[in-house]
Amino acid sequence: MESSSMVFGEKDWLACCGSVKFAEEMVAAGPFSNYQEALDAAKDIWFNKVDVNGWLEAFAAHPQIGDSPSQSHKSPTSAQWSKGEQSTAITTATESTLQELYEWNARYRQKFGFVFLIFASGRSTPEILAEIKRRYHNRPIVEFEIAAEEQMKITELRLSKLFSANATAGSTTKTPHTTDVVTKAGEDRVSIIGGHLTAPTENLTAKPSQTFTRTRPPITTHILDVARGYPAAGVEVRLEMWDSNQSRPVFGHTDSGRWKLQGSSATDKDGRSGQLMNLVDALNPGIYRISFNTGKYNPEGFFPYVSIVFEVRDSQKWEHFHVPLLLSPFSLSTYRGS
Repeated sequence: MESSSMVFGEKDWLACCGSVKFAEEMVAAGPFSNYQEALDAAKDIWFNKVDVNGWLEAFAAHPQIGDSPSQSHKSPTSAQWSKGEQSTAITTATESTLQELYEWNARYRQKFGFVFLIFASGRSTPEILAEIKRRYHNRPIVEFEIAAEEQMKITELRLSKLFSANATAGSTTKTPHTTDVVTKAGEDRVSIIGGHLTAPTENLTAKPSQTFTRTRPPITTHILDVARGYPAAGVEVRLEMWDSNQSRPVFGHTDSGRWKLQGSSATDKDGRSGQLMNLVDALNPGIYRISFNTGKYNPEGFFPYVSIVFEVRDSQKWEHFHVPLLLSPFSLSTYRGS
């Protein structure tokens, strides 16, 4: 998607993310010569410059399941996307699962105050139902951050559609009319249940197209200090993989010699670990371990260090694994992001 600088307006960025602050900052940061530059700027703006109100504004751009997008919404393109994508996905659901999903979405919104956001990555309606039921039990602060991560995934996909539609149209010097071209380019790739359950239609076991080649390492993490209410900076992090030539690790037994270091770093001011492994398309299946030097961060805490062990299966090698740590001096939790 290389080209000369592409100039997009606020309406274009609003089609990707419903936050006015996000759109204004993207206009100020542009123009961008390619998709990667725009994506890097978008992530920085979304996580570091858009405030809580901006996050909620973006969440609100996704209609409830079964509802029509508001005609007064700031982005007609986004509304048109949601309308088309919603009808496609609803036809793949049964009446009973659609009703159950509607009920759970209502329960979710009553508890958290915003719609259930998930980048579904080809998951079925039963899988989506299982996810909303699981996430419903999260604490609000945890779920709010998960929703922000899911919104960024949706934004990332829509950015790729914006740039690929522009490239397909062969336009390198003029601004495309995104209401016309982005919707056409995107509706055959994405299915959104209720306008906010998003899923690309590509087979996950097949190699993604060039448009969706990874833009970050396949395994990432971050640390949130839930006791203090802010990211944990300066924590040493190590990513290791179990030697595939050896038998699987056995519960209760440790053999440090069989763990092969993939990379290490320290968390930045946003609690993110940076690059723990090389940027690759297909992730090697196997057992992975992320270890955190929590004792140095919390000298008076209960945990001298924390290790999270998880498995990547062959069918998952094209997926992204975000494995965060939610930490306080005397408790911890984690979850599988993507």
